[in-house]
Amino acid sequence: MKKSFYLYVLTFRGGDWSDAKVRFAEEVFNEHNFPKQSMDFDELSSYIESYATDNLKIEVFDELWSLYVDLA
Repeated sequence: MKKSFYLYVLTFRGGDWSDAKVRFAEEVFNEHNFPKQSMDFDELSSYIESYATDNLKIEVFDELWSLYVDLA
């Protein structure tokens, strides 16, 4: 069974802070309302668009989502 997008993103935590994916992962980890169990693109992208920050950007989400779906 494929893990949730949230769990996939957390694998980027602790890396080089100059990497936008690392900053995104740290922001997601600290965002208590993030849909942690979701594997649904529409639900996740809507959330990111609604709660975007300097580190929680839709462009980075799109890149991470592409990597995530390639795991299948």
